[in-house]
Amino acid sequence: MSRLKKTKYLGKIKKTPSSPVDFELDSVNNPHPKSDYVVRLTAPEFTSICPVTGQPDFGIIIIDYVPNKLIVESKSFKLFLFSFRNYGGFHEECTIKIAKSVEKSIKPKWLRIAGFWNPRGGIPIDVFYQNGKKPKDIHLEDFKINTYSGR
Repeated sequence: MSRLKKTKYLGKIKKTPSSPVDFELDSVNNPHPKSDYVVRLTAPEFTSICPVTGQPDFGIIIIDYVPNKLIVESKSFKLFLFSFRNYGGFHEECTIKIAKSVEKSIKPKWLRIAGFWNPRGGIPIDVFYQNGKKPKDIHLEDFKINTYSGR
């Protein structure tokens, strides 16, 4: 069986999508389907737009997942995240939308996401989601990021 499924984005020139609403993430076959291991996807410069003010919001998105049969194809994931740059959504909406899109695309055994958002109005908002209990006997690093701590 080939490791690569048919993909829309990998190896092709594509424009950045204007919205994440109808974006479908690409996936590829898990090269180690009989092993439980963690994949971490980190986006340290995530950007979206406040749906009320139209001002940019910035954050760090970290996704950890234990693959099942598929893994996220990274180019489509990058384009998916870029599609939020002009998308008006609150921090909670954007964070959970990302998680649900990954779940829909690859149906992982387990997934968690953390959205560490820079302050707006002096209040940083951090959003966390997890789809069940973490599988036993997997190594999982703590989040080691420099969150906003004031001036």
